[in-house]
Amino acid sequence: MAPKITDFVEDAGAPGIIAGIGAVLLAPVVIPIVTGIGKPIAKSIIKGGLVLFEKSKGAVAEVGESWEDMVAEARAELAEGRQLPVVDVVGSPVDNTLDNGV
Repeated sequence: MAPKITDFVEDAGAPGIIAGIGAVLLAPVVIPIVTGIGKPIAKSIIKGGLVLFEKSKGAVAEVGESWEDMVAEARAELAEGRQLPVVDVVGSPVDNTLDNGV
């Protein structure tokens, strides 16, 4: 059964009815003011998010490069200590077989 308008009026009482009428009368005045203030705030939040995203991309790239450098140095030290050949991890394809090439 669909709710009736009289149910809402009875539940809201006099203060609710007065507040509803006030909201309907003030909406044409308040909405443009809120929109005028809200749009620049929303734009500045979006700009800040874009700047943060761009900076984080650079930071992630630097961390990735540092990680690759550390891995290469570690492999070189291992190869130097064990007399193993140095492997180029960036240029070599990844072997995803479960038998490890056996």
